[in-house]
This record gives sequence, C-alpha cells and structure tokens, in this order.
Amino acid sequence: MTDGRPAPGTEAGPGEPVPPAPPAAAAGVFGSALPAAQRYVARLATDGVTRGLIGPREVSRLWERHVLNSAAVAEAVPPGARVVDVGSGAGLPGIPLGLARPDVELTLVEPMARRVEFLEEAVADLAGTSTWRVVRGRAEDRGVVTAVGRVDVVTARAVAPLPRLVGWCRGLLRPGAQLVALVGARALEELPGLLPELRAAGMRDIEARAVGASLGDAATTVVVMTRGER
Repeated sequence: MTDGRPAPGTEAGPGEPVPPAPPAAAAGVFGSALPAAQRYVARLATDGVTRGLIGPREVSRLWERHVLNSAAVAEAVPPGARVVDVGSGAGLPGIPLGLARPDVELTLVEPMARRVEFLEEAVADLAGTSTWRVVRGRAEDRGVVTAVGRVDVVTARAVAPLPRLVGWCRGLLRPGAQLVALVGARALEELPGLLPELRAAGMRDIEARAVGASLGDAATTVVVMTRGER
C-alpha cells in the first residue's frame, strides 16, 4: 500500500508533468516491484511525454489506462513463458507484464530508434535480475526472428489488425505458442468475421478473454489465439 507520496527518484522537476500516485490495486499487481512500477510511470510522465511516446493528456490516467491495463495481460500468460512484446513503443504491455510477472523471460521488439532508446533506458533501470532485452526491428524481419527465436507468447497492444498482426508474428510463434493481443472495442466487434481468415493463417482456439476483473477501470479484454502445427 502506498501513502500517496512519490517513490524516491520519481519526483517531477519544475514544469514537468506530475505522475499520479498508484491506485490501491497496484500493490497487489506488482508486489515488491511496485517501486519499479512507480519509476516506470514517472518515466512515462516525463521522458515519455517529451519524446512523443505518451500524449500529455494521458499522464493523469497512466496507471489505469496504460500500466495496470497492460499488467492485466499477465492472466493470459503461462508460468515461465518466453514472451516477446512486438511494436513495444513505450513498453506497453511488455514492461508492466514483466514487472508483474518476474518469472517470464521478456524481449521488447520495436523498430523506431527513439523508442528503442527509451526502452533500453527503462530496461536498464527496471529489469534488475530479470531476463529482459530490447531488439530493434520489426517482428517479421528475418534478423529479428533470428535474434529472438521462437517463443511461447507474443504480446501486442493496438499494433495492427489481427490478420496482419498474425502474418507479422508468425515467424516468432512456435507451434502451440500463443498470440495475446490487447485490442479495442472495434476489433472485438470484428473478431467473428475474422475467424475464417485467422484459421486459414494457421491459428486455432481463437477467443476473446476478459482479464483484470479485479482492477476496476483497468480491466480489459484480450484476444488469445494459438498457432497450430502447420
């Protein structure tokens, strides 16, 4: 539980946006990693805004809309999984997932140099003894597939329409691996009509799954699908 004061090292400087205090639910999600999560939110509220990764209007709702919302993905990730977060941007959902689940092996994949720089700085600050790394490139690039290898779970947050996302990520998914996509309301509405295309691309067990029910406004829905044997 927090007393509402910023964690050491998270105070904003003069003229900088003030990162919000963590809601009560954050302590249960992040446990001993809560101070690291607070530093990450402070980084998003400052460097994330000045570098154009987070809109200034998002600062007041970083916890619910972005960080806890991303951490909720942990419910769909099996223990000890090798996870790659594609199109990671500011590290969402990958970094909150990694903080909530120190058992996972996390790789953040991002093509844009300024975002990669932000991610590398965040990983250096937050990863501790966890196995995290940043790889620059696109999920479908041969060099990225070679560097990352095939993993157990691919995560993505509003990166692309689902059929396109599957095409980009297929090389990273071993048979039986899962794609877990944080999507908006429109994508959920379109999902039934996309099922034939997704199945033709080799995906099975495609479902929308509610996660983070205990997190109030941070609860969300993910689309989970599994790569078949072919």
